[in-house]
Order: sequence, then structure tokens, then C-alpha cells
Amino acid sequence: MKQSYPIAPKHPYVHQLHGDERIDDYFWLRERDNPEVIAYLEAENTYTEARMQHTESLQTQLYEEMLSRIQEDDLSVPYRYGEFYYYTRTETGKAYPIHCRKYQTLDAPEEVILDQNQLAEGTEYFSLGGFEISPNHQLLAYSTDTTGAERYTLFFLDLATHQLYPESISDIASFTWGNDNQTVFYAQIDAVNRPYKLFRHQLGQSAESDQLLFHEADDSYFLGIDKTRSEAYLLLSLGSNITSEVYYLDANDPNGEFRLIRPRETGIEYEIEHHTDTFYILTNDNALNFKLMQAPVSNPSVEHWKTVIEHHEDVFLMGISAFADHLVIYDRESGLPNIRVRKLSTQEEHRISFPEPTYEISESINPEFNTQILRFGYTSLVTPSSIFEYNLDTQIRELKKETPVLGGYDRTQYKSERLEAIAADGAKIPLSIVYRGDLDRNGRNPLLMTGYGSYGVNYPDVFSSTRLALLDRGVVLAIAHIRGGSELGRKWYLDGKFLQKQNTFSDFITCAETLIQAGWTDRDHLAISGGSAGGLLVGAVINQRPDLFRAAIAQVPFVDVVTTILDTSLPLSAIEWEEWGNPNEREFYFYMKGYSPYDNVEAKAYPALLVTAGLNDPRVSYWEPAKWTAKLRDLKTDTNVLLLKTNMGAGHGGASGRYERLKEIAFEYAFLLDQWKIT
Repeated sequence: MKQSYPIAPKHPYVHQLHGDERIDDYFWLRERDNPEVIAYLEAENTYTEARMQHTESLQTQLYEEMLSRIQEDDLSVPYRYGEFYYYTRTETGKAYPIHCRKYQTLDAPEEVILDQNQLAEGTEYFSLGGFEISPNHQLLAYSTDTTGAERYTLFFLDLATHQLYPESISDIASFTWGNDNQTVFYAQIDAVNRPYKLFRHQLGQSAESDQLLFHEADDSYFLGIDKTRSEAYLLLSLGSNITSEVYYLDANDPNGEFRLIRPRETGIEYEIEHHTDTFYILTNDNALNFKLMQAPVSNPSVEHWKTVIEHHEDVFLMGISAFADHLVIYDRESGLPNIRVRKLSTQEEHRISFPEPTYEISESINPEFNTQILRFGYTSLVTPSSIFEYNLDTQIRELKKETPVLGGYDRTQYKSERLEAIAADGAKIPLSIVYRGDLDRNGRNPLLMTGYGSYGVNYPDVFSSTRLALLDRGVVLAIAHIRGGSELGRKWYLDGKFLQKQNTFSDFITCAETLIQAGWTDRDHLAISGGSAGGLLVGAVINQRPDLFRAAIAQVPFVDVVTTILDTSLPLSAIEWEEWGNPNEREFYFYMKGYSPYDNVEAKAYPALLVTAGLNDPRVSYWEPAKWTAKLRDLKTDTNVLLLKTNMGAGHGGASGRYERLKEIAFEYAFLLDQWKIT
């Protein structure tokens, strides 16, 4: 007998604002303590399991296939920090990394610092937050979360005795050591997960006696604490989505007072890097794509700022790292990331070149300041994640490790390309694609397109061994670098937010149409996916153009936009006003209502849809995907499958541990392959 889908009862709730009424039949699903809510989520999970039962052997096959490509016993590239080499390793059958070190030489005996597998025993979910060695390398401060709610607890471990200090501190975010090895600074979060208070803690004492140093009262600001690479200064950073404020403190004087660099000014962002007697300041002050300034540490107020790198309209300055005689500069040009190196003693500059049409780079772990060696990560859609060491003087790079891909992976069998889609207003939207080189392009190839397009986040063109399970079955994978990200600079981001948010959705639709017109796929074989704000993207485009897509996966999707952002009792809502707009203002309210996926569900045919949620998710509350699913069930006119899968013991990131994560991916892939009728 075919399993019938759950039907959520309707309990109409009326939202009223700006003379407008929104009837919300499923508002009651936010009552987490209501047994009927949990029963509904569990009923949806039971239905999803039943509807996917015929794919169980495929899920198992996909899981085993993906697992077989991973070298389970593996080792990270050790990095030198002080007198030790630090690294992590993994063991077969164990879900989490083991943190280790060796004294002075890699031939020395191994010392296990922290085994995450032991910490995770008996928990359904486990996440290691921060991990910071004290300056004298005798102590470890680390934080853990065992629910997925992102409320971390801070612990202190004596590395000589491997005994924990008696105190632990709950509800913390970032933290760092003072240089006395006894003082720890930490940011604490409020009831809605916003880091808002900075405390100073003395090791071995109760947290109740910790001194409050700063309280950020503005709900739209986050507080963070960090230390410069030089280890000379602590940086207290306060920031909203569009404004920054930074204080600094001599790390050798942990009982001193933080000093302000530049007071907050709405719309002005800046961040700090330290070099000897100079602060380098990356800022957007009269510089849309950011510029680099410098100021003396003795008096870094804004009137002493001097330009180091001018603003450029076609180059987006992303960040810098300061070493003893070098500045490493990260920027983006023509949609691709770059690394430039400036030798401080001569002011000579060169660029590190990369060979592929689309790729991603990142700074790796570089704790040493007095070095001419830069360690960076490189990957592409066909090149596994790699760690390079680059001599900043000789310009010689050395590959230290490429992540093994077992099973005979041969990158020459796969191709990646950078395409362009042209929006109605003439904007050129980058599209990255990857596929098997022997693909028979017949205009009906199954294709999975994904995107994000919010917060200025770039969707990275990175390698994934799990994707091979799709590529080897003839699936084309595409990434749409749509407006709302920063791939083409800051303007690309601004053109996809506030009252121009529709560009994000229109760009994605244009990319889909372009791929169809170019013969990569057709409407019966095009699937899309996106998570969080990328889930909003999926929800918006299947409302606006449901005819374009065969199937869609929306992972922890942000779909009830207006209701959520109006509710300041929820995590992140107030700070979101600087990304989407404040719906308390009439113009923003009606604009956001116009694209909000939940508010725009209609009686029409929709693609096959898999929706995921996390019961403990602090970013996108579980009820958003649950309400959206219930409303879609009530109104959609098609017979395509609609599934809601809620992880009852996890949060925004899904399952923890590498094996459970692979099972989630296998489930999603099985859903897609089933829709494409690929067995």
C-alpha cells in the first residue's frame, strides 16, 4: 500500500503590517514544545523514508562508492608553530580528526593533544569550535557543541598532565590567549546566538569572577576577539553587515585597556593586520572594492591613515596577510581569485599564477610571522584540494600534499569550463561547469545547477570526490555565480541585495535558460540545489519558473523571509536588515513579500522537491522548511514527489562526523538519480 503524505492541520494566524494581511495557516509549527509539532515532523520523516525506500540499495551503493574514494587513514600537512609541528590525522572507522604534535622534528614521538572521537562518544552530534594553543604551548583552549545549536562550551586542557581545568564556560563564540598564558579573552553569546559581550578570564578561577570588558548593545552588531599573526596585539572587532569598529590591546599586557582605532560610521568597513610598528587597514571608505591603508601603531586614528594600495574599479581587494618582509595580497579580478606578493624592503611585487580556467585558492595555516614561506590551498572542479608552500623570495612553489582520491581517479577524464550567461540588463553572469570528458552531449543530459548569491559570499569552484558519483553517471554539474555574491566585485554583491534582490533569482533563471539553449540539458533533466540563503534561491525560482526544472533540493532553506526578519526574538533577525532590508519600512516589506518563497506558493505544478531541516538549527529555524512543505502540499497541483527530511538531533550544517555526512549526501544523490531515472 502506498504511504500517504502527512497533512498538517491549519490554524490560521493573521500577520498585519502596513495595512496588509498575511494569513499563515502553519504559524503554529514554530511551537517546538508542542507534541503535535514533533509528531508532524516525525510523520514527514516516516513518509520520506517510505517514499525513498525503493532507493535504499542505491543509497548504500552511493555511500560505499563515496567512502571508497576517501583515504580513511590520513594525515594533514604538519605546520611549524614555535618548537612544535602540529597536525591532524584520521583513522579508519573513526568519524572525527585526532589532533597531534611533535617536538622540534617530524621524527620525534607523536603526542596526541585532543581526540575528537573520544569527546564525541555518546553524543548524536559533535562539533569542535575553536582550538587554540597557548603561547608557551603548554595549554589548550577548545570549545565544543553537542546539539548543533552552535552554543559552544569552552574548556582548558593542561597538555603536560592531560587534565582539564575545573572551570568550563558555556555559550561562547570566539576566544584567544593573552601572552601571559594565564588570561583568556572570550566572546559570549546572548539568547539569540549573537556574540555580544567580551570577558577576561583567569585560568583556574570560576567563570563567575570573569571581568566584563565590553557589552555590544546594538542587536545588529556581532563581537569577535582575535590575535594578530605577529601575536603582538589582541583585536576586538565589532561589526554589522555594513559597518566595522576595531579596538586593540597589547597582548603582553592582558590586564590593560583596549584602545579604539576608528569609531563606527554607518557603511564604513575595515579590518586590521599588524606589522612591527604599523597597522595595515583594509577599508571600503570611499573605495567600493576596498583599498589598503597604513597607520602607526602609536596613533592609528583615521587622520593618520595613508594609502598603500589604491582602489580599483575592476579589482576587488579581499584581504592581506603580513609577514616579516612581505605583504600577501588576496584579490579577485574577472571573477577569479589571485595572490599578489609585495616585498616590503624593496616594494617589488609579483603575482602567483594558476593554470586552470576556474579554481579556488585560500590561505592555509601560517602561524609564523618571521618567515618567507607562504602556505596556501589550491583546488578546482577537477583538482583535489592541495597544499602548497611558496617561497615569497625565490617564487618557487612546492606541492606538500594533494588530498588522495582512491579508486583510480584520473583528472584528465574530466573537464571544467567557465561559461557566461547574459542577463536581460546585459550583466554577464559567470557559470562554472564540470563533466566527464567522454560525455555525449545530446541536449538531454542530466544537469545539477547550484548557487547561493547572498551576503557577498563567493560560491567556490572546489573539488569534491563525492560529486564523482554523479559525474560518472553522466551528470553535468554547474555553479551559477549570480549577483548577491562578490565574484565580480563589491558592486556584484550590491546589485543582488535590498531592493535589487530579484537580480539574484533572475540571474539564476537566466543561467538555467542558457544551459538549455546551449544544449547542455533540457527542462526534463535540469535539477537545482541550494542551502540556507541558497535554499531561498531555490524556493524563489521554483515559484517564478517552476516549468524550468525537473527536481530541486532545498537544504535548510530560508523561505519565510518576511515573518522571520520581522521577529527580532529569533537569532540573526536584526542583523539581517542590513542584507535584505527592514520590513518595518513599507517599501522593503512589499518588495520582500514579492519574492518570499513561503508567501508566494500558488496552486500550480512544482518540480519534485526534497527539503531538509535541522531541529536545533539556530540560523534557519526548522519551522521555515516545515511550514513551506505543508503549504506546498496543500496548494501544488502536480503529482511530483515532495519530501521533508528533518534531522532531529542536528542544526544548520546537518549531521556531524564524516560517515553520517556521506549518508546524507548519498540520500540526496539518490533522490536526484531517481528523478532522472538513472539506476
